[in-house]
Amino acid sequence: MDASHSLWLFFLLTLGIIVLPGMDMAYIAGHALQSGARAGLLALGGIVAGGVVHVLLNLSGLSALLMLLPGAFEVLLWAGALYLGWIGLQMLRGAWQGWHAVPAPLAAAAAPAPVATQSPGRIFLSGMANCLLNPKAYAFMLAVFPGFLRSSERGLAAQGLLLGSIIAGNQIAVYGTVLLACLGSRRWQREGGRGAVLLSGVMGLSLVGLAVGTLYSAVTRPA
Repeated sequence: MDASHSLWLFFLLTLGIIVLPGMDMAYIAGHALQSGARAGLLALGGIVAGGVVHVLLNLSGLSALLMLLPGAFEVLLWAGALYLGWIGLQMLRGAWQGWHAVPAPLAAAAAPAPVATQSPGRIFLSGMANCLLNPKAYAFMLAVFPGFLRSSERGLAAQGLLLGSIIAGNQIAVYGTVLLACLGSRRWQREGGRGAVLLSGVMGLSLVGLAVGTLYSAVTRPA
């Protein structure tokens, strides 16, 4: 296959996977809705950094080794599900507090209730952890990524860097769009009530649901 066509195919594959709603998207949306642009950008940065680490792990062979170790993938499933559920519960807690902080008759006229925010470093590192504990990311990197590493035009490191840049670019484009939409929702909240708080609660429920689904996959996965 022509190298340029191969890169376009990789671009479309990664774009299609990133567009699908999942734990990374929900993490960014939850922080943007609860805490605003800075928190959303930090969450986005952490997710992108996690994607870079995934590429480095794959290039070093550690990702394949991790998948081959008995029980390693199950550990990832459980750790990712528990962490995902914890984030979802934190979002639900923040949404609950925000909903009850302002009396209903005054909600439309009042500014959004402040929500306790995490430190910038914690948001960024939690975003990395959110990406690195996503078992689907490891499956994608093992099933799809290696097939695009060989190139007659570039060495392994240069090709890996190029593929990693495509992944990061797609993450920034898709998740950045989600971030902008969530910031628009926050403005809607200031103008018309508790909309962003409600959406944050929906995101929290979605994360808890994803966690339950991941746990179910871990329990029912054939040995």
